Amino acid sequence: MSKPDYYELLEVTKTSSSTEIKTAYRKKAMQYHPDRNQGDAEAEENFKLVAEAYEVLSDQQKKQIYDQFGHQGLNSGGFSGGGFNNADDIFGAFGDIFEDFFGFGGGQQGRRQRVRRGSDMQLEVQIEFLEACFGMEKEVEVQRHVNCGICDGSG
Repeated sequence: MSKPDYYELLEVTKTSSSTEIKTAYRKKAMQYHPDRNQGDAEAEENFKLVAEAYEVLSDQQKKQIYDQFGHQGLNSGGFSGGGFNNADDIFGAFGDIFEDFFGFGGGQQGRRQRVRRGSDMQLEVQIEFLEACFGMEKEVEVQRHVNCGICDGSG
């Protein structure tokens, strides 16, 4: 089965601005969102296709490849065009980056492990679906124990 044209799917043109593409994506995402179409497998599939189309058309490099070579160009260019399906996909794609910067992962067995300051702190924050899709900033307060500034916790 061939994939639909991303521009037709989002109802935009090749000359549409990034703002127009984003607006079209939001409209379609709301239309096909699984929470609004519970049990509708076709709507769920359309939701995934719309997200895939936005992933490509919102990235200038991927968009240029898609415009020039279509879906085949994305596949052969190292882009799956499928997006991230779960957290394992995300961390698998960025595993080397996390490993290099923070020492995560199974590589480099000889690397000395140390506990990062604050690694035992946890905070639960609820965000809306669209905030997760497009990013957002929230200010949070975290209560923690600190040493006295005078005696540095020695009493």
